[in-house]
Amino acid sequence: MLSFSTDDVAPGDRFEQWREVRSRDLFGVTIELPADRRAAFAGSFRAEKFGAAIVSEIAASAYTIRRTEADIARVAGNSLCLGLQVRGPGRLDTGSGRSELIANGDMIINHSDLPYGATPGTNGGFHFRMLKIPVSDELTLGRSISDLSAARPLEGTRALRPLRALLDVLTTHKRASADAERDIVHIARLGLAARGRLAENLPEVRSAIRAGLRYLALDIMAEQYHQIDLTPALVARSLGLSVRHLHLLFEDAENTFSRTLVLMRAREAQRLLVGQPELTVAQVAYACGFESLATFYRVFRSVYGMAPGDARQAN
Repeated sequence: MLSFSTDDVAPGDRFEQWREVRSRDLFGVTIELPADRRAAFAGSFRAEKFGAAIVSEIAASAYTIRRTEADIARVAGNSLCLGLQVRGPGRLDTGSGRSELIANGDMIINHSDLPYGATPGTNGGFHFRMLKIPVSDELTLGRSISDLSAARPLEGTRALRPLRALLDVLTTHKRASADAERDIVHIARLGLAARGRLAENLPEVRSAIRAGLRYLALDIMAEQYHQIDLTPALVARSLGLSVRHLHLLFEDAENTFSRTLVLMRAREAQRLLVGQPELTVAQVAYACGFESLATFYRVFRSVYGMAPGDARQAN
């Protein structure tokens, strides 16, 4: 993992170092900031490998940024970039007279080796996350994306919601990816579908859509597992899917919907048994969404190979 911030740099040197050492040589971009605002500049950056991809996050004072032909020649990448403007609206300029406003929460998808410029809309700083995925013919299903200039996804595409779900999983550590390499392929194809480069009816894109929707289902389950009446029908309705479609989302997963929910409940029960000894076994069972003590004992033993009381004593 690579991380750094301006905290250990003298205030008068922070922007200069960020511009020359970080932005120019590492990020491959040219940045500028008015001289009278440089003394207050601050920034932090982290990046880590995620399978074949790089996940990065940057938060800094607002500045203008350009990726020029010279920058590209110096730091080329041949990668698909999927970014999220968490905070800090502005204007994105991709040349040829085309520009668009970027708001908080907007996604940006592009090939790494094309010029662009960005101008902040405020002086309040920005926060940006990005997933950078090396390009291959296998990844793009043979489509060339070397001309994919920076832009937001198309609105109204079926790929957009699962794309956002996967980007959230892969860039925030909110939920561990079940299969990093597979999810990277999925998100790349969703990104290309959201930009109109891959048809949404392709089997590979449909598979990616299912993967993203499955993570949305997991989010709902993680928030509501403690409810005894949490059913497939309730989760499906929350996602706007049929129950049959919901179960199909879990066909490629390690466990079925029902087994996944059972494991969520059992793991939380084990945590409460150990961490809150003042709770009775019955209180733990009902707090985790089990409908009866008999069901709780049966499930807990099937998962951990022991009774709940034994698990508590073992710790």
